[in-house]
Amino acid sequence: MRQTQSEKKIFAITVNNTVSIECIDNYVDSFSNYFRTYRFNNTPTARYYVQGLLLCNKGQANMERMEEEVEGSEYRAYQHFITNSNWDTEGLRTALSKEASKVLSKQKQLTGRPTGYIVDESGHLKKGKQSVGVARQYAGVAGKVDNCQVGVYCSLVNGCDATIINERIFLPENWTTDPVRCKAAGIPTEYQKFKTKPQLVLDMIKQDIENGVEFDWIGGDGLYGHSYELCKGIDQLGKLFVLDVHKDETVYLQEPVISVPERKSKKGKTPFKLTADKAAVRLDALLDGILTNEWIRVNVRDSTSGILQRDVYKRQVWVWDKEESQARKRTLIITKTVADKPEIKYSLSNGDVNQYTHKEYAYFVCQRYWVERTFDDAKNEIGLSDYQIRKWRSWHNHHAMVMLTALFIMKQKIENREQTPLLSFRDTRILIILHLFGTNEQIEKRLEQMAKRHDKRNLSILFNYKKQAEYKELLT
Repeated sequence: MRQTQSEKKIFAITVNNTVSIECIDNYVDSFSNYFRTYRFNNTPTARYYVQGLLLCNKGQANMERMEEEVEGSEYRAYQHFITNSNWDTEGLRTALSKEASKVLSKQKQLTGRPTGYIVDESGHLKKGKQSVGVARQYAGVAGKVDNCQVGVYCSLVNGCDATIINERIFLPENWTTDPVRCKAAGIPTEYQKFKTKPQLVLDMIKQDIENGVEFDWIGGDGLYGHSYELCKGIDQLGKLFVLDVHKDETVYLQEPVISVPERKSKKGKTPFKLTADKAAVRLDALLDGILTNEWIRVNVRDSTSGILQRDVYKRQVWVWDKEESQARKRTLIITKTVADKPEIKYSLSNGDVNQYTHKEYAYFVCQRYWVERTFDDAKNEIGLSDYQIRKWRSWHNHHAMVMLTALFIMKQKIENREQTPLLSFRDTRILIILHLFGTNEQIEKRLEQMAKRHDKRNLSILFNYKKQAEYKELLT
């Protein structure tokens, strides 16, 4: 039997002292100030929208399906809330980022693990030409160039806990050079200027720092590590970064002297370009010269497949963009998986080579995994890519609601970790649905199923650790 609104406001349930899930309606209500406009309170529609994100299966979390799944909701109300209503999207997003920072700061205090600020982009496949920012561009979700929108995201991560806290939609140049198209999509004039993805990231970093978001380092993939502009901007902010780079990136093994060469003869033009007195080398060319004892094997963290291990090499290098009058000092980190055919990853950091251990640098590098999982969960469980909307405001409103829902789920996982350490994003989502719409009997049944599944998973984890220990024993 479905519970009434008054019952929902005070609803929190514990079954067999195993899992306690606070009603998400209460959580939405705690942000009601951001859903109010001068004449109208959108909070009830916000509750329905979050319920729709939770109830609808992957590929169906759009407003038409939400109206079918959520009793009492209405398509026109959804459409007005997402597309037209002038509620405070930016204020909500800022509040969510501060809340996420607060939650993960507590986790840092409990565990001693540093908190990362991870940047990444994700594509959303779309049809047509009218949706804001849509174009034929590379979509990681498809592994090829396709018709899609691309969002640039910033997430906070501590240990296995991660959530998206900021976003921008990437506008290709064929959008920013077409003011008529931008106006039709409702893009504000101040945003009708082309910015690269690293430039969007730097804007978000500055915004989140200004809003008081706390983190210990910035991470990201090779697109961002390759951006000299972004790395220089992070330097100027006084923040640590550990960013991946591609294998063909070049560095200097000794600090180069940067100068304009003297004119050698009276013939020809006078030199005016800065040059380095040493040759740069490709990163992958360094591998053969690394001695076996220079690789340090570290235990990065526990995982379901056993202890996650990496072979790590680090050294001081310099990078130069041919514009500045001095090269910038960096720490090169190369990590290898422990395998017959290891996967190799290259990263650069503005931290000093001795500022962090091999293990700490490897931890920074490996934390991107959890943010990738966050994208998977958001797309598979709460409709990150399932919207059917065209406007600028619609994009940001939908993303803010997804971020609100994801943060709530992360908090529930943390709060129930001691009793249920293997509680997954999907487990939590299903339990929230049952607590909103199910009976106690249905909840108990689902908890029993979950407990059996967790027991099997725990046995698998124990087996993997035992197998890993036996393999190490054979090697010794």
